[in-house]
Amino acid sequence: MTDQTDPLLAAPSGEALRDLAAAELLAARDRTTLLTSAVDEADLVKQHSPLMSPLVWDLAHIANQEELWLLRAVGGRDAIHPEIDPLYDAFEHPRAERPTLPLLTPAEARRYGHEVRGRVLDLIGKVKLPPGDFGTGPTVAGAAGAGFAFGMVAQHEVQHDETMLATHQLRSGPAVLSAPPPPAPADAAVLPAEVFVPGGPFTMGTSAEPWALDNERPAHAVHVPGFWLDTTPVTNAAYAAFIADGGYDDPRLWTADGWAHRQRAALTAPLFWGWEGAWVRQSFGVREPVIPNEPVLHVCWYEADAYARWAGRRLPTEAEWEKAARWDPATGRSRRYPWGDQEWTPERANLGQRHLRPAPAGSYPAGAAPSGARQLVGDVWEWTSSDFLPYPGFTAWPYKEYSEVFFGPEYKVLRGGAFGVSPVACRGTFRNWDYPIRRQIFSGFRTARSETGRPETESA
Repeated sequence: MTDQTDPLLAAPSGEALRDLAAAELLAARDRTTLLTSAVDEADLVKQHSPLMSPLVWDLAHIANQEELWLLRAVGGRDAIHPEIDPLYDAFEHPRAERPTLPLLTPAEARRYGHEVRGRVLDLIGKVKLPPGDFGTGPTVAGAAGAGFAFGMVAQHEVQHDETMLATHQLRSGPAVLSAPPPPAPADAAVLPAEVFVPGGPFTMGTSAEPWALDNERPAHAVHVPGFWLDTTPVTNAAYAAFIADGGYDDPRLWTADGWAHRQRAALTAPLFWGWEGAWVRQSFGVREPVIPNEPVLHVCWYEADAYARWAGRRLPTEAEWEKAARWDPATGRSRRYPWGDQEWTPERANLGQRHLRPAPAGSYPAGAAPSGARQLVGDVWEWTSSDFLPYPGFTAWPYKEYSEVFFGPEYKVLRGGAFGVSPVACRGTFRNWDYPIRRQIFSGFRTARSETGRPETESA
């Protein structure tokens, strides 16, 4: 079908695209530098969790992928250090074994990244890009494919920045990162507990977003029955009530796999929480009280699903989430973001590591969706009930390992992006996925219910 966002998403000119690509790559590198210069060399080479790579691996991997896709594939340049390619192939070496590899030292990784980036900026100034649409050709070697490749690499680096931020959360030792807390909303107390999204078709996914990844494509019509959705993500206070009511001890609230995992992993609260007469948490090296009105963070899919069942509700499907975030009943079209087609600004969502925590529930009224739901973008990744599957007409691009190899019931979809996600890698169509046991990611959730009964009127 035709993407209903097409009229408002004219592709940038070749010159504008070059400027945008350069700006995004430079912004990503500033954040990479912050995350890798905040710790000493011992911390860079240490594996802080078997779930994560050493930070120095991420640092060199970012440069290696930039060289592979931009210098070699787009620019046709010779390899700088072809012998290190296998070391930084994410599919060849699982995270747990990466510390045993003969990795580049921190100094070598920085020099490599600096050399690659200098050559990439030179390439951006020379490559010829088309004035119109660009994206999914047979390879990234052509002009149209090159336009996409620049965006893909910029998104790849900031995705690893988010991964490195998660590593910082897992590391022991004193705090090395700081950021101001987000402001509290003025009207949170008067918000309805839930919003209604009318039933009917909407355009899901995109065929027009220039830097959309293959799993976001193509645009297609989906009919979603009417449903109610939490106005905000579930808060720490609400989740603490679930714990106090014995939610972790009642197998009726859990799926069979979830209950088995809850027992095997001895889950009793969100990751990083502890009981010291009141709930406290570890947050980037700081021990602090759990803040009641913040969205709950670091819960796995099984925990989110059990909470929803305890609350007499359920997790939203991926299609429900996207319709609530994008569909505009006034125009009948799907927006790029909950607030419209305009680019992100700090008043609209908590993105880009500007803060090191979610904003209080009800924040960012300027970023509200047409449905009235808030914080659908930013703050926490939101678990949905859906498996990670391809859209009708899916085509792997530019390589099947980006999405295709992950499709299936083993992975659950998360939507919306967290406070550590950069704007270039966050939009209304963006899809994240992970195993339902994962908790080190910046994951939370909101709940839904089908169009039955009376709406809830209590505040969120």
